[in-house]
Amino acid sequence: MGTVMAHLIFDEDEQRKLRESARERAAAGEGLLAYALEQLAAEGINLATATPYAAVQARHGLGDGDAARTTPGAA
Repeated sequence: MGTVMAHLIFDEDEQRKLRESARERAAAGEGLLAYALEQLAAEGINLATATPYAAVQARHGLGDGDAARTTPGAA
């Protein structure tokens, strides 16, 4: 049995929103974030290589309260 590669892609509306956000970030001088958002819109996310949030929390010493500071619905 082969390895299943999970890949998340965004629908057209989600891609449009990501690209709009990328343009806003680029205009604000946040080029790296703009590039990352555009890549997400174009390529999606390979879930097989994504880092779980718990690992990010542990690596950076974040608590559960840090997730509450994200955009509504994103936590």
